[in-house]
Amino acid sequence: PQFEQSSLQAVHQHRRELLSNVCSRYTRKRRLLRPDDLRHLVVDDTHGLLYCYVPKVACTNWKRVMMVLTGQGKYQDPLEIPAHEAHVPSNLRSLSEYSVPEINSRLRTYLKFVFVREPLERLVSAYRNKFTLSYNTAFHKRYGTRIVRRHRRQPSERALQRGDDVRFDEFVYYLLDPRTQQEEPFNEHWERVHSLCHPCIIHYDVVGKYETLAEDASYILQLVGADASVKFPASSKTTRTTDNMTAQFFQDISPFYQRRLFNLYKMDYLLFNYSIPSYLRIR
Repeated sequence: PQFEQSSLQAVHQHRRELLSNVCSRYTRKRRLLRPDDLRHLVVDDTHGLLYCYVPKVACTNWKRVMMVLTGQGKYQDPLEIPAHEAHVPSNLRSLSEYSVPEINSRLRTYLKFVFVREPLERLVSAYRNKFTLSYNTAFHKRYGTRIVRRHRRQPSERALQRGDDVRFDEFVYYLLDPRTQQEEPFNEHWERVHSLCHPCIIHYDVVGKYETLAEDASYILQLVGADASVKFPASSKTTRTTDNMTAQFFQDISPFYQRRLFNLYKMDYLLFNYSIPSYLRIR
């Protein structure tokens, strides 16, 4: 439908303009990209497509779709691909694996897209997924034990060893602790989108939103002329982190820490035009 297409074009044009205005206001000096900056960009050479994946923003389904698009007929239906397989690095090529001339020509000529989400909702989604599910033992061991050791008064021996009962407030203190980023970069599940995808250096053609996932996804697939049989999987709404749920997590976080956390993610709020959530007590 022509009308639908043109109104979608206007929406995406507006998102690009806003992004570019915020970038010119807040970034003084454009630095050069290093190969390490490009690890999150997945390449589809068949359709001329670059996708910067952001964890907790439908990235498993997008990687599945990219595997269908790049798989030379090996996969037909994204949902037939097991979730863990979508995250095996060798199944998709990252832009960082190419030579400098190949990188530059792809950045110049391919359609580039990224999907974003309300920052604190994405953060709560990451917390729920990584710290409240019993099977995520690697996260409990690597991050949970450290969080408990630093941010819990008189932790039990069991908690120190297992790190599988991290509270949300402890996770917030960990994110705001200056030592955290001095020791290593944030994990990709809670790293800011602007640090993962560099939207002020890479000019994205489409900024998709989690809130309008289905229409933005089909718009992109149409733009690159993907086969009509390739459909973006409909999301399962059952366990999804919603705005109301996010608000509940913030009830027990003091206004002081709410403001500091908001400031940590402020650039993502500005770049992608999200307003300050009504549940935050920071006015």
